[in-house]
Amino acid sequence: MNAPGGPTTPDEIAAAPPSPSPRLQRARGAAVVTFKHRDGTTRLDRLFQDGCCKIRLPRVHDGEPVAVLLNTAGGVTGGDRLSYEVGWGDGACATATTQAAERIYRRSEGLGRIENTLTVGAGARALWLPQETIVFDRAGLDRSLDIDLAHDAALTAVESVVLGRTAMGESVREATILDRWRLRRTGPDGKSRLVYADNFRLVGDSRDILKGAATGRGAAAYATLVHAAPDAEGRLDELRALVETAGNTLLDAGTTAFDGLLVARFLATDGRALRDCLISVLENFSGKTVPRVWHC
Repeated sequence: MNAPGGPTTPDEIAAAPPSPSPRLQRARGAAVVTFKHRDGTTRLDRLFQDGCCKIRLPRVHDGEPVAVLLNTAGGVTGGDRLSYEVGWGDGACATATTQAAERIYRRSEGLGRIENTLTVGAGARALWLPQETIVFDRAGLDRSLDIDLAHDAALTAVESVVLGRTAMGESVREATILDRWRLRRTGPDGKSRLVYADNFRLVGDSRDILKGAATGRGAAAYATLVHAAPDAEGRLDELRALVETAGNTLLDAGTTAFDGLLVARFLATDGRALRDCLISVLENFSGKTVPRVWHC
């Protein structure tokens, strides 16, 4: 039925201006999980979920909880907004990971935004081990990782990115990736100090940008690993040996230590080589197996 005064004949309808495109639905979600240490064990303290962001707490057998973050929207595209917060109370020991690789899909406009916030209390041991992020052609991602760490806490964190599903012959010609790390450590005096800041920016033809020796040596997958702990710098040789042993299939890898931190970078031709290297390094360095969802 036509609206009063609107076009009625076929010719009038054909000549009428097109209706405005419907506004695309965008994903929104936020989730918070915190852990506390009580009576010699780490247990759940707080859990909040909203929208497409969910958290699952699978049964574990070693007494250290694992929080599995998931996005029920199935991926991220332009205009989506996701937020995750994970907290480790004083003395708590737990791992946070993701149910699967996050996928960043082709966008029509804007960037997908993911905000990750970690808070690690005094004497806590935290593992932030999300699975890789897969970026598809013409995708856009704006992601941040903000960490507040007590002076005597220990944190091992990794973030990895794969450009397309290389095993399926996919490649990424154009993408926008803005990735930001900020790590602040609170000293014994209670003052917080920025000890690590890292900005990654890739805009345009990813293959052309990353083909240079000073950029990516042609990598289609890359990762950053940061370990922060009072004894971190003393473990540099250990980490270098693990990277050298596990990284024989990588394009390149490097490690450094400063200000109570260990930082490692990895470049690989594909996601499988990167994942295999990270699993070996993480398990041998932390003395713990990666979460089971990494093998699902």
